[in-house]
Amino acid sequence: MRYALLGDIHGNTEALKVVLDSIRVQNIDKIVCLGDVVGYGAEPVACLEMIRALKCDVIAGNHDWAAVGKLNIDCFNAYAKAAAIWTRDQLSEEQKNWLANLPLTITYEHFAVAHGTFHQPEAFNYIQTVFDAQQSFEALKKLGARLGFLGHSHVPVGFFDTDPITYTLDPDIPIDEELAMIVNAGSVGQPRDENNKSSFAIYDTEAAQVTINRLDYDIDAAANKIRGVGLPEILAARLYQGK
Repeated sequence: MRYALLGDIHGNTEALKVVLDSIRVQNIDKIVCLGDVVGYGAEPVACLEMIRALKCDVIAGNHDWAAVGKLNIDCFNAYAKAAAIWTRDQLSEEQKNWLANLPLTITYEHFAVAHGTFHQPEAFNYIQTVFDAQQSFEALKKLGARLGFLGHSHVPVGFFDTDPITYTLDPDIPIDEELAMIVNAGSVGQPRDENNKSSFAIYDTEAAQVTINRLDYDIDAAANKIRGVGLPEILAARLYQGK
């Protein structure tokens, strides 16, 4: 099986189109969306409908639930809050209901997925410390999986359940069946690792390999759309910076 795992699209149709075009020519058997289809970007409705048209599995991201009033946005910074409120006004009631009913986690035969962490997916926290990673490894095992995929941080990285826990930023990550692993697929629409190329993951079960793919897209077009709808300038500027 070959899986494509993509998330943190954030209303960026230019990036999403490039990623989906790439996926279509890579013999992918199943697509899984890791959440945050909307938020920040200028085209939440278009991105939502592009993902729905795939009929793929989708889990909830914090910005998805923020846009439907299911998550308190008081903890958001001013720019994220403004985008969440604006996004909420763009969505139909039917689209809001769809987002509100997305699951927090899904477990498959080969792996499990969540947006932020496995140990507390409803809190949408980040894996920022070894303790965070250890908690998610323990929760992942309870789900019956040794491999997990996340989004949320917008930074592609692989964590290994070694003693002590280790990580890699290498785009090619071999799977060790004896070792639990958590892979962050990065962000389609708003990368934050100082690389402005769109990011998503492909998992090949036969090759026992995860590959992080990075693709150029039309940042000018995406940024100009953000400016055009009156969203904060920083949301456009950060696309160029990849952070």
